[in-house]
Amino acid sequence: MGFFDFISDAGAKVFGKDEPNKNVTMPIIKHIENSGVNTEYITTDFNKGVVLLSGYVPDNEQKEKAVLTAGNIAGVSRVQDNLLIGTPPDDATEAVKNIQEHAVKEKDLAGEDSWESRTYTVKSGDTLGKIAKQFYGDAMKYPKIFEANQPMLDDPDKIYPGQVLRIPK
Repeated sequence: MGFFDFISDAGAKVFGKDEPNKNVTMPIIKHIENSGVNTEYITTDFNKGVVLLSGYVPDNEQKEKAVLTAGNIAGVSRVQDNLLIGTPPDDATEAVKNIQEHAVKEKDLAGEDSWESRTYTVKSGDTLGKIAKQFYGDAMKYPKIFEANQPMLDDPDKIYPGQVLRIPK
């Protein structure tokens, strides 16, 4: 749980010209689903550049990918992560209670502090090799970063300034 900040003018263009005035949750969910995340139990809300993600995902990797994929959409400046790991209980009231209890337990953790991975915002002139050298001490470990960000990344040579990447341990 927590908030993640992004550069709003960088990222995938999933909204049409009129979308800020319409319901834009469907393109967000579809984009997250296209990144390989199980969106069956995820709901989204979008208001003034902020995406709210709620619900359940199977594991931490899926959670991290959902947050980063939503944040790497042009027009999104912040993602509020209210995702829980696991499957929702059959009782909807119990599901809401779980989310509320989880929020209280993690209220002091700011976003990435509760993650297994780290994040990195790409700067002009960066390459995956340069980023790998910074985090792992070896530029040849760039495939580890590439694989952690697939299918958001489909080519290790195509990253852009402002893009936020998952950096696994």
